[in-house]
Amino acid sequence: MASGSTRYIRYILFACFSLAALYFLTSSSIPTPQLPGGGNWGSTPAAKPLPSAFPPGIPPPIGSSGTDTQAGKSPNNAGGLPPATAPGERMNATFVTLARNSDIWEIAKSIRQVEDRFNRKYNYDWVFLNDKPFDDEFKKLTTSLVSGKTHYGEIPKEHWSFPDFIDQEKAKAVREDMAQRKIIYGDSISYRHMCRYESGFFFRHPLMNQFEWYWRVEPSIELYCDVNYDTFKYMRDNGKKYSFVLSLYEYVETIPTLWDSVKNFTKKYPEHIAQGNSMGFLSDDDGKTYNHCHFWSNFEIGNLDWLRSKAYIDYFESLDHDGGFFYERWGDAPVHSIAAALTLKKEEIHFFNDIAYYHVPFTHCPTGEQTRLDLKCHCNPKDNFDWKGYSCTTRYFDINGITKPEGYEKEQ
Repeated sequence: MASGSTRYIRYILFACFSLAALYFLTSSSIPTPQLPGGGNWGSTPAAKPLPSAFPPGIPPPIGSSGTDTQAGKSPNNAGGLPPATAPGERMNATFVTLARNSDIWEIAKSIRQVEDRFNRKYNYDWVFLNDKPFDDEFKKLTTSLVSGKTHYGEIPKEHWSFPDFIDQEKAKAVREDMAQRKIIYGDSISYRHMCRYESGFFFRHPLMNQFEWYWRVEPSIELYCDVNYDTFKYMRDNGKKYSFVLSLYEYVETIPTLWDSVKNFTKKYPEHIAQGNSMGFLSDDDGKTYNHCHFWSNFEIGNLDWLRSKAYIDYFESLDHDGGFFYERWGDAPVHSIAAALTLKKEEIHFFNDIAYYHVPFTHCPTGEQTRLDLKCHCNPKDNFDWKGYSCTTRYFDINGITKPEGYEKEQ
């Protein structure tokens, strides 16, 4: 009996000890495990206030709580483009682009290049021309990117079609032949309309009539360096009327009779040929033959009054009636270049070494390391086309008696 009582007492003591230990554990200050972010296992984490989007000491904008209540939203305010930063007068000038609605994303790249490197400081206007109406998406996007005013024009049908004097069967046969010979754009009708339009009509569009200067911009170009001065003002102040950054030889197969048409023009209109012109850029035998050099016109800054002059209009109409835009495949680059070389004085044509430019497949990267550093350029000087064998830029320097920039030998 005594042993049974002892066992019973032991059970009671063990039970009391267990209850005391359980009470101690549940009421102690030992923290419970927490979830990452502050919540307890099995409980809902408390919401933490989001950090302010504005640095310490800078008050939030009026109407802002100073906190960002929308996940993923940054303080990148849609306040529009910055105002012009360059002081001084503005020229009566515009950028001009021939594009289609389908070019929207390629021209968007070009606009950002021009705006970031140059026009954000000057806010010049931009004219867009198309043989079809521009759609709302194109207008909305390009307007948002351009710091100046945007203008949208449709090309008149008579400027983008076969003129009455063209034999269309003959023109078709030429396209078929060029296609067989694999001449670039040889079978394209639209390319021929474009070359003819850029050669003789873009500057006559009503939207262009209000301007004196233009800078042509194509889709998918790049500007590699900052342009820290007003190029239009430079042209005016220094008596320049046409400019370029790249020059090269034209495809001979596309212009077999172009020089014959040019000589017909010079014979008919000798009064339009300038004294002290750049014939030496075009010909190695004083005009008897054409060496096929031209300024690459997908980049050009020029004077619209020169293009509207009687000399240029007579020149274009003389060439146009010879039919080479359709019976061959004359490009606007040699057409513009020959006109500039013959109807302007040598000193009225300018080479922009400091405007670094790319249009597939050629690059102009400024010659001179210090120039590239000063202008924050990101082009590779090894890609510079200026001093390569197929470039005509050396010829331009030679006929004008200009010393080539230091370091050009390394880029040949």
